[in-house]
Amino acid sequence: MKNKFSLYIDKLQESITSHIETLDGKSKFKKDNWKREKGGGGLTMVLENGNVFEKAGVNVSKVYGELPHSMAELIKTNQSDFFACGISLILHPRNPMAPTFHANLRYFELYENNKLKDSWFGGGLDLTPYYIFNEDVVHFHKSCKKICDKYNETFYQNYKKKCDQYFWNSHRNEARGVGGLFFDYCRENDKMSIENWFSFITDLGNIFLESYCPIIEKRKDMGFSDKQLKWQQIRRGRYVEFNLLHDKGTLFGLRTKGRIESILISMPPKAHWNYNLIPESGSQEEKLLKILKTPKNWI
Repeated sequence: MKNKFSLYIDKLQESITSHIETLDGKSKFKKDNWKREKGGGGLTMVLENGNVFEKAGVNVSKVYGELPHSMAELIKTNQSDFFACGISLILHPRNPMAPTFHANLRYFELYENNKLKDSWFGGGLDLTPYYIFNEDVVHFHKSCKKICDKYNETFYQNYKKKCDQYFWNSHRNEARGVGGLFFDYCRENDKMSIENWFSFITDLGNIFLESYCPIIEKRKDMGFSDKQLKWQQIRRGRYVEFNLLHDKGTLFGLRTKGRIESILISMPPKAHWNYNLIPESGSQEEKLLKILKTPKNWI
């Protein structure tokens, strides 16, 4: 399974970066092959200062070795050898009317005495708008639900709820964005074999662009003001706060002594922190904040 999934994420990275370059029409991805001192490595691909995307990152990592004690405690297991591979992408558009998109898919194996003792999939995708267009959020959630319903009619509501809970800035008492799907520890069970999970995960990966690119096509050329651009950068500050304080992927990378440039690839190029900023009553900015205070059923 690790070989199958490893091959899949390589192909998905190639497909996504090619599509994003075409959509952007200006900048190209830089390739950065890297190695992890204690085992493994990856390929980080970054596009910056484009026509459409201020920053886009698509990263594949494949790491292995002895599981650090801190991570063994986090996933509640004894000391083990591990293998982990995954793909993550973050797309920060230039236009504040267009949302940021984040997604990742990952596979994890644990070994004892060189024998596989546990394995699971995890991942998700979520949308972070700075201005709310209901039809965009509905389109995104319908794309998520379409894949979930193919496998189990409970998946969408369960994984949406987990996403709303996970991407929650508890110190701000607000969501990072408008959610999507989040799932972890997807192990073989009576209803889903590991092959079924692989099919589910790859189906989700294959709709990443379908769920997001039509939104970008609609919003990338919209007009915006300096005030709206500043609001985008303020909200990006909340994005940074979540990633540094709460994100499991970031914490895993740091605790396994991962490559810091790849771990922090999700950071936006520009962000602001204004003291106690309160949007005008009735404004589009206030509308966003009200939505982020209570998770909403979009479909």
